Amino acid sequence: MSSNLRPKTLRAKLITGQIAVLLALSVLTGGVALLALHGFLTHDLDRQIDQLVQPPVGQRAPGINARIADGKVEGTIELPYTKTRPLSDKQLAVLADLGQGNHSVDMGPQGFFRVSVDQERIKGLPSGPVTQVMWRMFWLLVAITAAGVAVAALIGRRIIRRSLVPLDRVADTAARVSELPLHEGDVALADRVPDTDPDTEVGKVGLALNRMLGHIGDALKARHDSETRVRRFVADASHELRTPLAAIRGYAELTRRSEEAVPPQIAHAMSRVESEAVRMTSLVEDMLLLARLDDGRPLERAEVDLSRLVLDVVGDARISAPDHGWRIELPEEPVTLPGDEQRLHQVLGNLLSNARTHTPPGTTVTTGVIVHNGRVDLTVTDDGPGIPEGLEVFERFARGDNSRSRAAGSTGLGLSIVAAVVGAHDGEVSVQSVPGKTTFTVSLRIS
Repeated sequence: MSSNLRPKTLRAKLITGQIAVLLALSVLTGGVALLALHGFLTHDLDRQIDQLVQPPVGQRAPGINARIADGKVEGTIELPYTKTRPLSDKQLAVLADLGQGNHSVDMGPQGFFRVSVDQERIKGLPSGPVTQVMWRMFWLLVAITAAGVAVAALIGRRIIRRSLVPLDRVADTAARVSELPLHEGDVALADRVPDTDPDTEVGKVGLALNRMLGHIGDALKARHDSETRVRRFVADASHELRTPLAAIRGYAELTRRSEEAVPPQIAHAMSRVESEAVRMTSLVEDMLLLARLDDGRPLERAEVDLSRLVLDVVGDARISAPDHGWRIELPEEPVTLPGDEQRLHQVLGNLLSNARTHTPPGTTVTTGVIVHNGRVDLTVTDDGPGIPEGLEVFERFARGDNSRSRAAGSTGLGLSIVAAVVGAHDGEVSVQSVPGKTTFTVSLRIS
């Protein structure tokens, strides 16, 4: 049987198995009944043949009447509504080859006969009535079997379907749990299987599934509690670090602006302190933003002119990185959408900064806006060396290899901020990269 025709569901397998067993039993029973009936009818026919007597001279006798004299067979054959005919040479040859006893023989045009042979006489009767009864019985058994299989299939389907209802409830519970956003925050696994009778197979499955859901719920709660503590710690630490970092930058800038002469080594050291303080401040701000986004704090919602935003951010990139080529592809009509303008500005800025930081001078970076089906795609494409295979660029603190050059000051949080901000706008961000072409796509709803 082809694999496409084999039943796949448990219900179909049970019904198919039930029908197969019933059909096999019916065939076996019918075959035995036919054999028994054939034996009974043949035995009754032999009894009738044994009771045949020699007909008087001039009288007709049905069937085969033949004598054996001097090794030769002579006789006649007669059927109802026919004339008595002498046996043909071929028929006589067939009878002559028979030994003593009862035999079934083919008499040619006259059909099959059951004959009894002794030393002096051969007598027999047509076996056609037996054959007719056997065929009638065969077709009767076929009809009964077909009707029985059909009735059993209908009734069995109802019984099996009713018996598998608890299993359907198990599947429904598992399906509902599989649709829960288990990766988002605190998720309560309240669904449980109602069938938990340990004396039934489905009840055992239900108990096991309920225990598993309980363990998963406990693990999710523990993970959520741990993540909440980490987010709170990161947010608190980032907030507390802003003040000392601002003080460090202030003192370093005060030293640099002092009118008193400062030794060159001290001036260089203070400039490095100020530079690293600026870098650390940026890192702290990024971490604080991610902590707030992870905590589910809502963003501002207002109409944002995306076309103007692209012009502004790309214009800033041209000034900060004149050694790159910057191109813009915008539709003729301005594109607006609801969102947080400051955060969308940060998204595009981070994407352009990523392209500038990880590509060599002379790389062309193209920023495009495409509107389709109620959505807008913001794309940033560069013709640089591409992203190393297997690198999860949207993971926090992701680091590539040396195939994409890295300028000093990168924190590894830029693209993770892009993913978090886009997710907070109910959008999607993706990347496709091959050597010579890397495209980041931010897809947002227009309304």
